[in-house]
Amino acid sequence: MSDTIFLGGADANGTGHPDAAQSLILKVANRHGLVAGATGTGKTVTLQIMAQAFSDAGVPVFAADVKGDLSGICMPGSETHKAHAALTARAQAIGMGELKYEGAPTIFWDVFGESGHPIRATISEMGPLLLSRLMGLTDVQEGVLNIAFQYADDNSLLLLDLKDLRKLLVSLGDDTVRAEVSRKYGNVAPASLSAVQRELLVLERGGAERFFGEPALELADFMRTTTDGRGYVNILDARKLINSPKLYSTFLLWLLSELFEELPEVGDPDKPRLVFFFDEAHLLFADAPPALMQKIEQVVRLIRSKGVGVYFVTQNPRDLPESVIAQLGNRLQHALRAYTPTEQKAVKSAASSFRPNPAFKTEAAITEMGVGEALVSTLEAKGAPTMVQKTMIRPPSSRLGPATDPERADIQKTSPVLGKYEKTVDRESAYEILSKREEAAAKEAEKLAKLEAKAKEAEAKAKARGKTTTRSRRMSTTERAVNNAASTASREVVRYVLRGIFGTRKR
Repeated sequence: MSDTIFLGGADANGTGHPDAAQSLILKVANRHGLVAGATGTGKTVTLQIMAQAFSDAGVPVFAADVKGDLSGICMPGSETHKAHAALTARAQAIGMGELKYEGAPTIFWDVFGESGHPIRATISEMGPLLLSRLMGLTDVQEGVLNIAFQYADDNSLLLLDLKDLRKLLVSLGDDTVRAEVSRKYGNVAPASLSAVQRELLVLERGGAERFFGEPALELADFMRTTTDGRGYVNILDARKLINSPKLYSTFLLWLLSELFEELPEVGDPDKPRLVFFFDEAHLLFADAPPALMQKIEQVVRLIRSKGVGVYFVTQNPRDLPESVIAQLGNRLQHALRAYTPTEQKAVKSAASSFRPNPAFKTEAAITEMGVGEALVSTLEAKGAPTMVQKTMIRPPSSRLGPATDPERADIQKTSPVLGKYEKTVDRESAYEILSKREEAAAKEAEKLAKLEAKAKEAEAKAKARGKTTTRSRRMSTTERAVNNAASTASREVVRYVLRGIFGTRKR
């Protein structure tokens, strides 16, 4: 296999550097990259070409398919396609030779499990920082969520899905538990706790409950190769997911974070272990709090040493922060439009990011390029950027346009992970543990209530007996007095009678 991937070249009439082939050296492909350009200028096709080229070089690829067009990478192109003549002409113009049609080995994924294998993560894996961003929590509410996670860790409460987190928050709302937690970890205000619960409900209603749970994704399944040495292209069907921009961007950031945490250091390998394409990249940085921005910058800066290359795909380079752009060594800039002062400023910014070419003005070239053309600057073997070149991007070998539903289904039937993620697993976790504790507490409370009721009943009976005994005792004293008097009188009468009978009465 080649140690480069071919991106394109100038045609014979090109004004950049005629007949100069533009390639990306695999050894520096983990130094990240950028694919930018206005809508309709060919970014998705460029992404498709790069993904298949990496696959052919034995590098697994992950890419989000926002519009559905990228799914065609699984199918070979066709001579009957309406663009066949134009694609063939371009291949000849850039010295590519005969265009051979071939699809790439593909695995389809879908967070919602509708158009691909389900992708799941546990609540614990996502962590409080990303969850706070996903729910749009304030700093105070994020603090409450952090306390909840720490409490769960300290009490061996697994947080796997949304019902686990919901049950934990309900438990923290108990006055006794909240008081204990506040003393140990910090104040947990009922208002903040209620706000987190409300946002969790919104998140759940947005469909996120399908994403959280088990079996969780094993990253090794993203890094598979075929028996003939090609890397699998993992396509995330994001047509529905993109309607929830925060879930989309947070999910992709979670993937990057997991790769960063789990993969060992490899330095600069001969080729990347995985190439990650982040489409609609501007969503990642929209409204990101400082703590999250620091995490993003850290991951982008350090993940290359894990052998992972990250390629951001967006309309305008200015969509990304300067600290991230500085890490992107390989750049492909499609055309930008410059009708307003803001757009003109964006063009100047994009042009200034390239190493100048004396043969043309970069700023002018950005606005003049046609569909499928780009300014390309990649890294040399020693890491320095090449001089920017006007480039006709090579035509794809796979299909232009989406795969059909039956074609997707056929691809899924031969997937190496078929049957691994389709069935959910619900093992004992925080929900079950806390439910059992609540049930045991309810039974104990019921038992105590019965004992208390019996004690009150016994006390009432005792009081009743006490009154009866006292009353009886008082009546006996009176009666004894009467009886004594009566007995005395009776005895006197008897004595009197007896004395009369026996003649002992005094006369």
